Amino acid sequence: MSIKIFLDESEIPKQWYNLAADLPTPMPPPLGPDGKPLTPDKLGAIFPMNLIEQEVSRERWIDIPGEVLDILYRWRPSPLRRAVFLEKALGTPAKIFYKDESVSPAGSHKPNSAVPQVWYNKQFGTKTLTTETGAGQWGCALSFACSLMGLTCKVYMVRISFDQKPFRKTMMEAWGGKCVASPSNETVSGRKYLAQDPNMPGSLGIAISEAVEEAVGDKSGSTKYTLGSVLNHVMLHQTIIGLEAKKQLAKIGIKKPDTVIACAGGGSNFAGLSFPFIQDKINGAEIDIIPVEPASCPTLTRGIYTYDFGDSAGLTPLLPMHTLGHNFMPAPIHAGGLRYHGMSPLVSQAVNCGLASPIALPQLESYAAAIMWAKTEGFLVAPESSHAIAATIREANKAKEEGKEKVILVNISGNGHMDLAGYSKYLNGELTDYSLPQEEIDRAEKELEALPKIAS
Repeated sequence: MSIKIFLDESEIPKQWYNLAADLPTPMPPPLGPDGKPLTPDKLGAIFPMNLIEQEVSRERWIDIPGEVLDILYRWRPSPLRRAVFLEKALGTPAKIFYKDESVSPAGSHKPNSAVPQVWYNKQFGTKTLTTETGAGQWGCALSFACSLMGLTCKVYMVRISFDQKPFRKTMMEAWGGKCVASPSNETVSGRKYLAQDPNMPGSLGIAISEAVEEAVGDKSGSTKYTLGSVLNHVMLHQTIIGLEAKKQLAKIGIKKPDTVIACAGGGSNFAGLSFPFIQDKINGAEIDIIPVEPASCPTLTRGIYTYDFGDSAGLTPLLPMHTLGHNFMPAPIHAGGLRYHGMSPLVSQAVNCGLASPIALPQLESYAAAIMWAKTEGFLVAPESSHAIAATIREANKAKEEGKEKVILVNISGNGHMDLAGYSKYLNGELTDYSLPQEEIDRAEKELEALPKIAS
């Protein structure tokens, strides 16, 4: 029985997979402020053209530059492990495999996109990158990548996570990044929100507004904005996870998993694991693919599919996505990476096409699953990943009830070493469940009425 399945460095995927090439129904285009389809040149104030080309590409396979692979080799290929101790504790006939993305220098899957984004920006001549971060994993990943390639990094971190996870800021600073709490006094949009409420916990939407504003405000053109999730090119870079997993399963004679599970906030780690298997599903494979989100921020399960801004101030293009409205203020749950109002357009369209079946789980069930994981598999996962583990336990118990030997594949998007405050509150009984009230969905519907609609 194989518990750890490794690939040799020579077996690392040399191309990324682009789901946009295979979707049964193509995505609607992003729109500009005038409501007309956005042309690539209109994105030039925010992103370098080489990444814009990836954003709009419909090519199925895109080569990974050799210089990017040279950096990814530091931790990739990442191991595929079998959760035999969790299987035993559950008494399930299911075989549970997990892709361990906690092994990167930043402790999560985020460097898979941070490294190529920084590399492409450097080729373009960018000197400074601005970004936002929720739980801090993306901010750490970008600071790490910028330190390797000599770019300056500025990170706007959602204030509630800034307060909950102070050592994320320390990690960023160790790699030379500058981290400020958002909303801040450093931008017009930040000052606007602080004027409304000096104690505002912040949101990813607000942090994005601040980072975009700073990038656009640099008239020299040497500052660009970069995003750790949601956009097509980010989903593209992350597919190295699923492509490796396919090779690893094949090594032990497994042609396909029965179920693929990952948490979903903006969509990056879910897309990274699932998109190569969604391609198989499009081509006839029977695979259940489950994105898992928190009940407090149920973008896919209860959000509205329409055009919306990716940020709170309306500085970004209008994207076709499942959304809770760009002014959504999430509850301060500890899974900071899952507190985003919108969802990747590619993930949204995959759900619309019936290729993925999202679920929303409560915070307490997710933490209980993470504790069970720690007591069986032995390490603490990020609160975001705990949602995927909770769904995995549900699926494993279902296999037990049905007496079926299913193969379950789950993505562990990161470790929980910087998330001990949340674990402490859970163990002390200080956390509660929170389900988003219907009036919040109604508010979003009203807010979105003024924006363009997606043609049916």
